[in-house]
Amino acid sequence: MHYKGYEAVVEFDEDAEIFHGEVINMRDVITFQGTSAAELKQALADSVEDYLAFCKERDEEPEKPFSGQFVVRTEPSVHKALSSAARREGVSLNKWVTRTLKQAVSHEVAEG
Repeated sequence: MHYKGYEAVVEFDEDAEIFHGEVINMRDVITFQGTSAAELKQALADSVEDYLAFCKERDEEPEKPFSGQFVVRTEPSVHKALSSAARREGVSLNKWVTRTLKQAVSHEVAEG
């Protein structure tokens, strides 16, 4: 599910007979729940709007969905091997790592 760039996942609680969701593309926690698709959509929108209003009240900038940048720390030998692999393929290290991560995620989804 998506609302204003925020992405959420939903699970079903069989015992409570309710769906509950959480925004996943940010560090702050935004949750919501509902018993139908329409309720879930509205609950996600309401929760995001509540979050944005809360941030405004506190005069804080709301956290934006992930920017697409993150820092990875690794051993120098791994860094060297990654850089060499990228150079062999004639692409930047960033492009090589991004492509490799996309392949890994695609593989996960296919197996999932």
